[in-house]
Amino acid sequence: MEAQIESGATLRAKRNRTLITGATGFVGQAVVRRILADPSHEVVAPSRRAAAWDDERVRPLCVPDFVTFDRWGDALADVDSVVHCAARVHVMNDEAIDPLTEFRRVNVQGTLTLASQAAAAGVRRFVFISSVKVNGESTRAGSPFTAEQVPAPQDAYGISKQEAEEGLRELSQTTSMEIVVIRPPLVYGPGVKANFASMTRWLRRGVPLPLGAIVNQRSLVALDNLVDLVALALVHPNAAGQTFMVSDGEDVSTTELLHRTAAALGKRARLLPVPMSWLEMAAAVLGKRAVAQRLCGSLQVDISKTCELLGWRPPVSLDEALRKAMRSTA
Repeated sequence: MEAQIESGATLRAKRNRTLITGATGFVGQAVVRRILADPSHEVVAPSRRAAAWDDERVRPLCVPDFVTFDRWGDALADVDSVVHCAARVHVMNDEAIDPLTEFRRVNVQGTLTLASQAAAAGVRRFVFISSVKVNGESTRAGSPFTAEQVPAPQDAYGISKQEAEEGLRELSQTTSMEIVVIRPPLVYGPGVKANFASMTRWLRRGVPLPLGAIVNQRSLVALDNLVDLVALALVHPNAAGQTFMVSDGEDVSTTELLHRTAAALGKRARLLPVPMSWLEMAAAVLGKRAVAQRLCGSLQVDISKTCELLGWRPPVSLDEALRKAMRSTA
């Protein structure tokens, strides 16, 4: 382990510039902050609109259309590594006529265009933020997803992420650029939106929720934990060519998550013990099966490979991360 740490430190001293796509997004902003914690490091930050940064080590780059942008060469000059966070993300009510085509356009074509130009520019390592949805939508309790199992994506977003992973691996066979894939489950933290933000509002208002008897197990990952792994994946020699699952290392039921989130808010969750079968039946009648799946189903990931191969442990606990996230919503 000492040799690995020494080698990683040597690589860290040599690298000096990282291009981070999606740099103004929820995950991307946190990655930028973490990279800039190294005073010798610089960041190239492409975004759809010219963004103002309060650090002179950030070089903003306006990229109106990520897919059709064809001037990555200049942006990649002297760039040692890339963290690719930008994506067309999973949406519940997709209005696209052909969602898979749209997901492929951004998540596959856009990713591989950037990656091929990065390889041509001599970029050493490309870290791709993928998704647990490449593995599938649910697991049996106690049978978590692993990085090695055969992918089984079930929606257009997951399919596009799998195809992007496959394209990156093919590229790595013909170039010297190292590929690292990270598949996070639900990411939460300061500024989180969507379902997690809605849950927080319900708990803050003391709304009674029929979610007090859910027996499942779900993996989550705090933003700080995900970013910590990204930073390590940029430099660790054992990360090259690998796919990693990531989580907080503690799985919880939906009911327990609600109780612990309420505690982080200084509140008491008002949960009604409605049987899961009733919730699933009601969801089916209302055409909300996907919602019921996320609330009642299990989705666990096994991070043992990540921990053993990289010597990594989630630095932030679930409760600590929830408190930090709730302070940002106060």
